[in-house]
Amino acid sequence: MVWRSAFRRVPGVAVNLQIACRKAEAFSQGKADLCHTFRDVCGTPVIWFTRLRLSGFKLLADPTELRIESGLTSIVCPNSCGKSNLIEALRWVMGETSARQMRGGEMDGVIFGGTTSRPAYNPAEVTMVLDNYAHTAPVLFNEAAELGVTRRIERGAGSIYRVNGRDVRARDVQLLFSDAATGARSTALVGQDRIGFLINAKPSGRRSLLEEAARIGGLLGRRHEAGARLRSAEANLERVEDVLSAFERQRQNLRKQARQPARYRTLSDQIRTIKAVILHMQWIAAL
Repeated sequence: MVWRSAFRRVPGVAVNLQIACRKAEAFSQGKADLCHTFRDVCGTPVIWFTRLRLSGFKLLADPTELRIESGLTSIVCPNSCGKSNLIEALRWVMGETSARQMRGGEMDGVIFGGTTSRPAYNPAEVTMVLDNYAHTAPVLFNEAAELGVTRRIERGAGSIYRVNGRDVRARDVQLLFSDAATGARSTALVGQDRIGFLINAKPSGRRSLLEEAARIGGLLGRRHEAGARLRSAEANLERVEDVLSAFERQRQNLRKQARQPARYRTLSDQIRTIKAVILHMQWIAAL
C-alpha cells in the first residue's frame, strides 16, 4: 500500500487529498493490455478516468484539478468543503439534466454564487479527462489517445458540451459514458440514501441495475433513439400522405379551371366563324 498526499486550495480551505494507491498485479501489463483484457471479457469498451478539472462549480470557485490515480482515491476534508461537489461534478459533466439531482432548483445553481467576500462567478466549467490509449471509445471519439470531455454553463444561456475542443451534443456525451457502463445515473456513483434506494427499488429500477451491470446501457440508449427516429419518420410519412392528398385535390381543381380557358377559346373561335359566315351571306345578299 502506497500513500500519497496532495494539497489543493479551495476557497478558504486547504483540502487534503489522501490518495491510497494499490498497484494490482494486472496493472503491470500496461493500460492498453488491461483495457483489451476487460473488453474481451465484457465485450464492451473500458475507459479510464484520469483527471477532473473544475472552475466556478458550486463551492469550488478556484480552478481545481483532481488526479484519479490507479487504485483507491480517498478525499478527506472537513464538512462543507466540497466533497459532494466532486461527485456532483462527475454526474454533471457526464450529462445530468435534472437540477434536482444536483441539489438545486435550476441548473444555473451549479455556478458559484459568491460569498460575503467573493463575487459570484460566471460561467462554470467541468472537464473530465479520459485515458483512451487502447482506443476503446466509441467510433466518434476513438481517434484521440486522450479525451477531454467538457461541460460549460453560463447564467441564462444553458450548457454546451465539447470533446477535445469540438462541440458535440449532450446525447453524444451520454452515449460515450453509457458504452463504458457508467453515466450520470450510474449505480457506481453511490450518494446519500443510494443504498436504501437500491434495496427498495421497484422491478423496473432493478432491471436498470442489471442492464448496467450487463453493459448494455449504450445499446438500449441507441435503440430508444432509433425508435424515436422511426416514430418521427412514420409521423412524417403520414404528414406527407396528407399533403399529397391535399395536392391531389388542388390538382383536380386546377385541371377543371384549366379546361375552362380551353372551352372559352373553342367557343370564341366558333362565334368568330359564325359571324364571318353571316357577314359573307349579308354581303352576297347586298349584291
